[in-house]
Amino acid sequence: MVLASAEYPFLDLMATMLVFFGWVAWFSLLFVALGDLYRRTDTSGWAKAGWTVLVIVLPILGVLLYLGVQGRHLVERRRARDAAMQHQFDSYVRSVSTSDTTSAAQIAEARRLLDDGVINDAEFHALKQKALAR
Repeated sequence: MVLASAEYPFLDLMATMLVFFGWVAWFSLLFVALGDLYRRTDTSGWAKAGWTVLVIVLPILGVLLYLGVQGRHLVERRRARDAAMQHQFDSYVRSVSTSDTTSAAQIAEARRLLDDGVINDAEFHALKQKALAR
């Protein structure tokens, strides 16, 4: 059996791996740059089209130029987006968790009304069933 290294030398393998790594790195930078560009609300459609054409016509230079010009703002926009998502998640969790205590609070309020004599026992059980149905 002939060794594979004789047909494909080690340096050729390393060069192929370097080219493959370059393509992967460029595509990841492209996705970061275009993703940020299309999420922006402060940029007009023409500016987005211009950056897209620049990235298509001069791929490596266009992506590096966008990251160089917008790099600092890219991080700020990502942090603001992450903070907004965290705030939305926190408010959702608070709204869901308070809905469980609302049933208990309604039952406690009905119990207080029963103890004060405002409602009778049948009305208390009706309010309790209504609160537990939620």
